[in-house]
This record gives sequence, structure tokens and C-alpha cells, in this order.
Amino acid sequence: MNKYNFVKVAAAIPTVEPANCQYNTQQIVELIKIAHKNGVEVCCFPELSVTGYTCADLFHNSTLLNNAIQALNTILKQTKDINCLCAIGMPIKVNNSLYNCAVLINLGKIIAVVPKTHIPNYNEYYEQRWFASAMHSNTSHITLLQQEVPFTTFQIIEYNNTKIAVELCEDLWVPIPPSSIHSLHGAEIILNLSASPETIAKNQYRQTLVAQQSAKTISAIIYTSAGVGESSTDLMFAGNAIIAENGTILTQANTFSLKPQIIITEVDVERLRHDRLKNQAFMTALKNINTNNINYITTQVNQNAPYKEFTLTRQFPQTPFVPQGNTLTQRCEEIINIQSTALVVRLKHAKTQKAVVGISGGLDSTLALIVTVEAMKKLNLPTTNVIAITMPGFGTTKRTKNNALIMMQQLGVTAKSISIAAACIQHFKDIEHDGITTDVTYENTQARERTQILMDVANKENALVIGTGDMSELALGWATYNGDHMSMYAVNSGVPKTLVKHLVSWYANNVANYQTKQVLLDIIDTPISPELLPADNEGNIAQKTEDLVGPYELHDFFLYYMLRFGFEPQKIKYLALHTFNNLYNEDTITHWLKTFMRRFFNQQFKRSCMPDGPKVGSVNLSPRGDWRMPSDASSLHWINSAEN
Repeated sequence: MNKYNFVKVAAAIPTVEPANCQYNTQQIVELIKIAHKNGVEVCCFPELSVTGYTCADLFHNSTLLNNAIQALNTILKQTKDINCLCAIGMPIKVNNSLYNCAVLINLGKIIAVVPKTHIPNYNEYYEQRWFASAMHSNTSHITLLQQEVPFTTFQIIEYNNTKIAVELCEDLWVPIPPSSIHSLHGAEIILNLSASPETIAKNQYRQTLVAQQSAKTISAIIYTSAGVGESSTDLMFAGNAIIAENGTILTQANTFSLKPQIIITEVDVERLRHDRLKNQAFMTALKNINTNNINYITTQVNQNAPYKEFTLTRQFPQTPFVPQGNTLTQRCEEIINIQSTALVVRLKHAKTQKAVVGISGGLDSTLALIVTVEAMKKLNLPTTNVIAITMPGFGTTKRTKNNALIMMQQLGVTAKSISIAAACIQHFKDIEHDGITTDVTYENTQARERTQILMDVANKENALVIGTGDMSELALGWATYNGDHMSMYAVNSGVPKTLVKHLVSWYANNVANYQTKQVLLDIIDTPISPELLPADNEGNIAQKTEDLVGPYELHDFFLYYMLRFGFEPQKIKYLALHTFNNLYNEDTITHWLKTFMRRFFNQQFKRSCMPDGPKVGSVNLSPRGDWRMPSDASSLHWINSAEN
């Protein structure tokens, strides 16, 4: 484990020859050396990999069993200088019973032996013909190659300050797998040594099973199954290896490979610890399981070792809030449904059939208008019940105003255009502002005037004002207090900036007509701006938000890892440097990370009184639910961490 609490792990699939322990040993040792060369700390091999899984009645032959012990001795000798915790599978005879075991080794020593608990007795898996269950054992320790080691299912190996436990194949498929109990007793990484033959659609089921179990146990699972080389008499083994972390498959092997394979990635133990700490129901489950007769054995290995330097190979998305791959389309539709349905509920509860939306020609107000229009459709109300108001001011450009007017017309809403210039000039006179100095008062006057118009029109029409601000703006406090900060229902409050354009794009490509699509695509291409300062000499937007507060792709990245996993700024910067290495240098990332931390803490007072709005993802800033922080909290330690 390095200082950011990553553990480099591997799942290895050697080629095997059934009953040829000498050949199998060579393959195992070679893969252990490859793992060690790549900095792997924990490596898992398939079930019965020393002998081969398909030896059948040969498991009752002393020649095979003796050769398996000799093979283990050879593996220990040839890996005595390798500091990697490896789990290999082999049969072991104990007190006149034969057990299907995982043997954990490190630096040429046997650390522990874990016998399989659930022995299948159906169809092709008639293991009960050869192996006894761990539940039949009446001993907790055995002597193996003159070493006394623990022999039980219920044990935790503490290796490099990480807690590891083991189960074997069928153990994962039963209603209450041992890994469920292991995790409640602290295991963070579960090794599953398996030999699962390939049949139609089984691989997909296996992937789902491993991913779901890692999610239920809030753990990482390293699953390794026997590969090509096992007997094909009745079964075919395709070599499945899966490494999953809390519901997400990080990497997996190529099935049906004729060559040995090893997959390597990093498990983020800090992520797991954070989610367990946050999930109060996790440890409550222990009370519902009778563990009175279970005595866990804990073995400590290589504790207090120095941080191990390694190269991070695991990839992280630059936009963690944006679904990856084929799921993006489905998620966009789902999110807009969440937003619009939530608004339907609020409109019905408020006993109103109208809504007011301020339209700037930018992305956020466009999404809010789309959501409001969809809510009216769900209520079987005319879209003219949506009163959309564009309010040009001193910084409004021709492009954004025209886009706003065209979009309102295409969506069939009641469109209004109300200039705020005269009202703002009068207000400048009232408060003795020269109306020329483009300071914060100059900007915020416009934002508050727009909000006043929206609120008063809503009162006049017995309607609700629909907020347009997104979650990223809330995180940075990039909103005028009691201006665009305020509404009667904030439909975008759970949507980060990097996701907004994908939602508008989905609507443009899947719902909108041709004319609406064209204007929506131009809005997507428009620079993000509050348009509170005058345009440049060519009439283009002069005030660009990301020039002032920083790139939203960075801020959303910072927001995700701070709130979702509670990472310290140092680790967030480490991940950002790894993820954006071709886009931003360290000075740039440090600068904007400090900006994020300063603004996030200093602007909490705006979030403490934010309007209601629907949560759509795992991160949300509602002060009533997901994020509760004092408005006076100090950012000192977070900024210092970002600098160091």
C-alpha cells in the first residue's frame, strides 16, 4: 500500500496440465515473478491450480497428493525473496479428510491455509466425492511443511495494513457467502480462487455476481478461475479473472486465451473505508448473523512496512459525473425523467399549473426549460403554461438572445422579453452607484433585478419560479445571493456542469425537432457566461466563467472525489495529475484546487438556504440531506493539503 492507500493487486491464470504438479509449479512461479516485477502486493491464483481442478478420482491417490506438497515446497523456495502475498489452490489432507484449500504464502513462508466451505454435489460439480467441507474440520491449525499455520475459513490476513480474507468458488454462489461475514469482520479485499467452467451466458452472470458481491460487502474482490489446459472431458474452462471494487469491475481477463494471463490494477482501500464509515447500516448487519460460534483468527504480515512506490495504472474518468460508454443515453433519459417528475410532484403539491423560467440562452436555463416543458407534458397541460422570460441586460449578446427566443418559440412556451436595463439604471441612481464601474454591485444588481421580475411574474400568474443553477455553481458559490441563487424549485441543483451539456445534447438528438435541435446544439457550443459585463467590440461574450473560476471539468473532478469518497486534497491532486496529465500541469491543478477549496468552504452560507431540488446522483449538496456543513467551517487544512 502506498501513501494514498492504493493496493496493487493481480489475478493470475496459469496454463495447467492436470496431475502434472511439476509443470503447474513452473507456471505459477513464473506468474508470481511477473507480478512481483510489476509491483503487485496481492496475487490470486485459481482453485486447485497446483494439481489442476479436473483430476477427479486422482485426488484420492497418494502420488498426486504427495507431489502437490512437494510442489508447494518448490514454490516457497523459488519465491523466498518475493514480498507478495499469493494465494494458490491445492488439495491438503488433514485428519483423514481431504480439503480443497487456498494456501497463502509470502517470502517463502506459509501464512495461512483456508479450506473451502461449500462443496458442490450437483451435475458436473460433484466435489463431495473427493473433498470435505471446512465445517467438518475440528482443528484450527495444522502443520504443513513443518510450519504451524491457521486452518479455517474464518481468518483475516493483515498484510501491509490491509485486511484480506479468502473464499473458494462455490462459497461465492451460496445465499450467505463467507465473504459477507468476512467483510463484517473487517476484510477489505476478498480473494476468490475458483474453477468455473464455461457455458452459455454464464460469463455475464459471473460478472454480475462478482460485481454485486463487492458492492454488498463494500470490498474489492479478486476472482480468478481455471483456464485453458484443464481437462475437456466434459467441461470447458475459459480462464475468467475479474477484479471488482464496490460494484465496479476494474478489469477482467480475456476469456478463451491459450496463454497464461495476469491482470493487474490498483484497489483504493481508502474508498472502501470511507463508504463503510459513511454507511451506518453496514455493521448493523452483523447483529443479524449468528456468529457466536465463529472465532476469527488474525494473522499479521509485513505490518508497518514503508510505503511502496509504484506507478498508478488504473484509469479514472476525467468527468466522473458523466456516465461512460453505452449507458450515457439511458442515464440522460433517466435524469431528465427524475427532474421532470420531481417538478410534477411539486407543482401538484403547490396546486399550480404554471411555471416561470428565466432564459439566458445558456446551458443551465435551457435544461431547466426542457425539464419544465416535459413536466407539463406529464401533467397533460399545454406547454404555454410555461412562462419563459428572457431579460437582456448590459452584457447580453445577440447570439444568446436570439437562441433564447428561437428555443422558446420551438418549444411552444409563452415567451416574454423584458429588458432590465432601465430598472438597473434607476437602481444605480437610488443607491448612488455611477453605473459605469463594473464592480460586483454592477453585476449583482442585474442578477437580482432578473430574480425580482421572475418572482413577481410568478405571483401574478400563480406560478412557481423554476431555478436554473446547477450543482457545480452551488459548490463554488458562483451565484448572486438572493439573485439567481434563489427560486421556488431548483430542478438542476443535483446536476453538475459537466453533465448539463450531455443532457441537452440527448434531448436535442432524441426528442427535439430539427429546428429545435439546431438551436440547442448552438447553445451547447456557446461559452459559459453570466453575461453581466458588456460584450467586446465585436459583440461577443467578454465574461467567460471558466476564465474566472477555473475549468469546470477540474472542479467537478475535485467535487466528486471530495464529497463522494472524502479524499484529502493531496490525494485528489494526485488523481487529477494522473487523469489530466496531458491537459494541465501541476501548478495549474494546484491553483484551481486551492480555488475550489477556498470557495467551497467560504460559500457554504449560500447552500445553507438553497431551494428544494431533486437529487439525481450519488453526490448532492442539499443542506437538508446529503451535505451538512457549518457556514463558518475553516478551509485552512484543506488548502494547506492542496499546497503540500
